[in-house]
Amino acid sequence: MRECYDIVVSGGGIAGMAAAAAIGSQGYSVLCVDPTPPIMTEADPGADLRSTAFLQPSISVLEHAGLWERFQAHAMPLQVMRIVDAGSEDPTPRVSHDFNAADISDQPFGWNLPNWLLKRECAARLDELPNVTFRPGIGTRRLTTRETAALVSLSDGTTVEARLLIAADGRNSPMRQALGIPVRTTRFGQKALAFAVTHPVPHDNVSTEIHRSGGPFTFVPLPDRDGLPCSAIVWMETGPEVARLAALPQAAFEDEMNTRSCGVFGPLTLASRLTVWPIISQIAERFHGERTALMAEAAHVVPPIGAQGLNMSLADLSALIELATPEGLGSPAMLSAYHRRRYPDVALRVAGVGMLNRVSMIHAQPLRDARAKVLDMMYSASPVRRALMQMGIGVRS
Repeated sequence: MRECYDIVVSGGGIAGMAAAAAIGSQGYSVLCVDPTPPIMTEADPGADLRSTAFLQPSISVLEHAGLWERFQAHAMPLQVMRIVDAGSEDPTPRVSHDFNAADISDQPFGWNLPNWLLKRECAARLDELPNVTFRPGIGTRRLTTRETAALVSLSDGTTVEARLLIAADGRNSPMRQALGIPVRTTRFGQKALAFAVTHPVPHDNVSTEIHRSGGPFTFVPLPDRDGLPCSAIVWMETGPEVARLAALPQAAFEDEMNTRSCGVFGPLTLASRLTVWPIISQIAERFHGERTALMAEAAHVVPPIGAQGLNMSLADLSALIELATPEGLGSPAMLSAYHRRRYPDVALRVAGVGMLNRVSMIHAQPLRDARAKVLDMMYSASPVRRALMQMGIGVRS
């Protein structure tokens, strides 16, 4: 006998598990599947060592999902975001501007947590919900849609039926491909190194983004480690340069990263292994198909600048929660409204983050000099700085 659910979530990453938790918390019956079980310890060789900053608007949907109470004890507040230009011939800061959340809110910009920990807490939350079934190690294979339901074939040979399929299964989403929804992809020739470091100078809850060439070098605050201040690093460079850096012995790598960090937090010591991630921008032509909603990286991908990625995914989830009703779940009206609500904002952010990334990659010295002057003029103007902060975190004055 075929299993029937209100909703099937294809994808058990952070976004997919958050979707299952949030929608399950509304009382819908939910199945969440993913071919790869989540890795939930930092020491595991396959652990995701990146971190995620949840910006202010994301907290309400996490609270709705019953996740924020799990995350909050481990979260580091991001009170200040600092932009540093070090694009002169010598790798030293020459322009630095602080964006303080106190200028627009009585709350921090957001809160930062490591991804492996988020997966652990999401999986624990799903275990608490009696109407949510989580099957890690099982993926989606085929999709057949009808006016009344989506029929999803799974890798264990079974087929399940749902009124709504949520495709949260990544940038190469098999469910999006099954629906024939095209994507527009931009490749930057970049990759990112993600790892953790300790340093002698406290980060004081400041997220610091250093621009030189190749892409930003970003510190994101983490809790202290072994009695020392600790930060997550995302270091974006061209693909060949990342390959060269990743192949260096640890001492040589630390020399390179200390040069690139401009000494803003003192000498850095590597505190984790290195992981490498490809950098692209991507947006689906539409965010829905019959009985299916695309969310997270199945719908959009951006470079890791300005903490946009997962927060855009949670904005997708927030829209789905608001639009879902028992009588209209998965209907054409619901899905069309979802696309109309999310596509314009996502398209603007994909274009904007892509532009910022290209600016950060500039190599030629005259262009780097021009970049520093323009950034200094923009960020020195209080109305512009305030507007950028509000736009970046998605709040309005």
